[in-house]
Amino acid sequence: MEAIAYLGVAMGLAWVSGINLYATVAVLGILGSTGQMTLPPELSILTNEGVIVVAGLMYAVEFFADKTPGVDMGWDAVHTFIRIPAGAILAAMAVAPVSEEAQMVAFLLGGAVATASHATKALSRVAINTSPEPFSNWTASIAEDFTVLGALWVMFNHPYIMLGLVLAFSLFALWLTPRLFLALKSIFEKLFAFLNPNKQAPPSLPKA
Repeated sequence: MEAIAYLGVAMGLAWVSGINLYATVAVLGILGSTGQMTLPPELSILTNEGVIVVAGLMYAVEFFADKTPGVDMGWDAVHTFIRIPAGAILAAMAVAPVSEEAQMVAFLLGGAVATASHATKALSRVAINTSPEPFSNWTASIAEDFTVLGALWVMFNHPYIMLGLVLAFSLFALWLTPRLFLALKSIFEKLFAFLNPNKQAPPSLPKA
């Protein structure tokens, strides 16, 4: 496998880790241990039975937490400190056969990509939770699970395509994130105005 192909796998791992880390680790571990997928040497640790069991149990918890309005936001907040560093580490491990320098590059880029995918997911969930019905949460969560499975297949079978998809997503995330912030700011301002109908705007300072 060429260096660019390794990078495609690495960035793909970072991307899906920011979406659903436990599903990523569990699926890779199962496929690697059953011989259905050949993992890079450093990622063979994922085939350990203990790793698979823990990842599977955590995915089971996340499966329900991720589909419960309100709970999903708290879950995402906590996992800011788990998905991002894990995505960076998995990216670095994926390119270990290339060189130590490549590992450092993959670690830095992987952290950025995992941050982008995690932030996009978390902000989107906040926007979705403004709707009182739970179906949008279920739809978003199931779509994310299928995205992870599809991306894992693409990155190991077509790593160059995966690299292009990650690049396209990163550009999209740069465009989308500030717009999500503005939309959420508007929603919370309207909610505050609804809950405080008699709240007067603070008086403006006299002009000099």
